[in-house]
Order: sequence, then structure tokens, then C-alpha cells
Amino acid sequence: MKVERGTERLLTPGEVASLFRVDPKTVTRWAASGRISSIRTPGGHRRFRESEVRALLHGEAPEPSR
Repeated sequence: MKVERGTERLLTPGEVASLFRVDPKTVTRWAASGRISSIRTPGGHRRFRESEVRALLHGEAPEPSR
């Protein structure tokens, strides 16, 4: 599931987990510890900015959130 927010795509924990080849619970733990920032939907689900995920995947520091 890819959600558009302005021009930034938001990824689900499952999509992020697939990119890093880890379990979705690991992605949730990363978010809880502050390793990666997340956005909460009105229903309480986490979503992740694609640009930040891609930067982390390539070993780069993510751009600050606006």
C-alpha cells in the first residue's frame, strides 16, 4: 500500500521490511527507538516517508522532516 501525502509517498511497515529484508516488527521497533521516523495514521498505523527509507537503505543520513 502506497499512500500519497503531498508529493511524498508513505510506506507501510511491511514495505519497509521488504526493502531491508527484516520482519515488520523490526521496523516497528526501529520507529519506537527513534532509528527511523514514522507518521501515525488516524487509525494509529505507522507510515514511513519513502525518501527517508531510501536514504537509510543507501547508508545516507535522511533529510530533516518538514
